[in-house]
Amino acid sequence: MDKFLEGKTALVTGASRGLGRAVAEDLAELGAVVAINYANNDAAAEETLAAIEAKGGKAFLIKGAQGSYAAAEALVAALDEGLTQRTGSNGLDILVNNAGGSPQANIENTTEELFNKVIGDNLSGPLYLTKLLKPRIRPGGRVIFTSSLGARTALPDYAVYAISKSAVEKLTVILAKDFGPSNITVNCVSPGLIASDANADIRANEDIRTYLEQTTPLRRLGIPSDLSGVVVSLVSDRMGYVTGQIIEVAGGMSL
Repeated sequence: MDKFLEGKTALVTGASRGLGRAVAEDLAELGAVVAINYANNDAAAEETLAAIEAKGGKAFLIKGAQGSYAAAEALVAALDEGLTQRTGSNGLDILVNNAGGSPQANIENTTEELFNKVIGDNLSGPLYLTKLLKPRIRPGGRVIFTSSLGARTALPDYAVYAISKSAVEKLTVILAKDFGPSNITVNCVSPGLIASDANADIRANEDIRTYLEQTTPLRRLGIPSDLSGVVVSLVSDRMGYVTGQIIEVAGGMSL
């Protein structure tokens, strides 16, 4: 594989498992030095790091959940230290805001605590992190947010999650205009049902899985490389004139 990211640096949040792990592995395989951020699963994070290093990639771990300004400050401080040790600079080229959460709750079951946590995980955390990292992102850099088809679908049982992801999509467009003069693109990927720990129960139900497969034009559910492949495309030099876009990665599920 052509290492077109050699000399580049990247931060992927929520990268110890699932979609984040696939993105981190692909970016490292392409030559980037990747900071793997994760919340609490040490074993999964170490496994991801080992998988990258086994292929000759360069990466390091940053433990810490998102959600508050203080958490973002701590993550940035750890990133500065890790990048400077490895590259001599705290400059960043690629930021993938992947971390988030999707607890099931309708309006009746939404408590103040749940609301604040979901908004923190999915919106406030990425917003604060991107704000603090803006001065470190070099010209030609890439910022990528992760949304969900749930942002544009009426899902009463995931009310706050849908609200938070809708806001992420609007944030993407706003920051594309804000970051554009610095030659930094900002885009968002919006996955459908892509295999991960978070939807293992859905995929284990044969009736539901079959229904979803048959109502998706490509007649299959997604796999992590479907999403990471889009991210790889977005960070390439050939996508330098694409910004402010919400890119659905769902096999046509929403058509």
